[in-house]
Amino acid sequence: MEKFEGIMEMLGRAGIWVRHNNVSPEVARELERLGYSTLWLGGSPAAGLDMVDPLLGATETLFIGTSIVNIWTAPAKSVAESFQRLEAKYPGRFVLGIGAGHRESNADYRKPYEALVEYLDELDQAGVPMQRRAMAALGPRVLDLARTRSAGALPYLVTPEHTRNARTRLGPAPLLVAEQKVVIDAQPDRARELGRERVAPYLRLSNYVANLRRIGFDADDVAFPGSDRLIDALAIHGEPETVADGLRAHLAAGADQVAIQVLSADDDLLPGARALARLL
Repeated sequence: MEKFEGIMEMLGRAGIWVRHNNVSPEVARELERLGYSTLWLGGSPAAGLDMVDPLLGATETLFIGTSIVNIWTAPAKSVAESFQRLEAKYPGRFVLGIGAGHRESNADYRKPYEALVEYLDELDQAGVPMQRRAMAALGPRVLDLARTRSAGALPYLVTPEHTRNARTRLGPAPLLVAEQKVVIDAQPDRARELGRERVAPYLRLSNYVANLRRIGFDADDVAFPGSDRLIDALAIHGEPETVADGLRAHLAAGADQVAIQVLSADDDLLPGARALARLL
């Protein structure tokens, strides 16, 4: 299986993860100038994907991906229509990431594996190529599905240990993009406070807790609002050089790309992105 029909090299090793409602065309243009190759849009963007057009229009080579579209809130038929629109206007520059969301957040939630299979079937019928879509995948069964029905996996809230295990499960060919939160701040207590603020809500979601237990954290670590050990792993912090080393650990563990989520008190990701760009 070829990665994204041969364009994996163009996707690059460092991307940026940001909530879809917290990024402007100007920010996208600056990230492209800094050398980041991919912008991943989180926070369950709506099926119309209207926020993608201006980001692609403002840039020349930047890839845009969803990480992820929620299958419970974004119908496959509508998402496929959006994919075809973007492909016609910006050929080869959009990657559709999908995922099953969370039992606690979606009233229609049912067995996620079967729902994902049905959604992928609909995307097939609508002509969305397998190599232009990827999947939120944490556990073994969905990693297997990502390997056989998409270009690969977009795991979120993970450590290099999960990345290593995921690469083993996926094999060498499928795409693997690991999200990693970072705080550029040499003051540990202040950085950890910000990291805990962003990580703790995920400890209310059973699928993330189960995955964190699976990769080695114990019950005390994942008890809300999270142990220092957990927060330090999921929101790595320190000087830019220290953070860059933590990001490289995902690449060394088998990730094709690390999707960097820069945390800051004012939600301005650019200072952190600039500090890391020269190192990555």
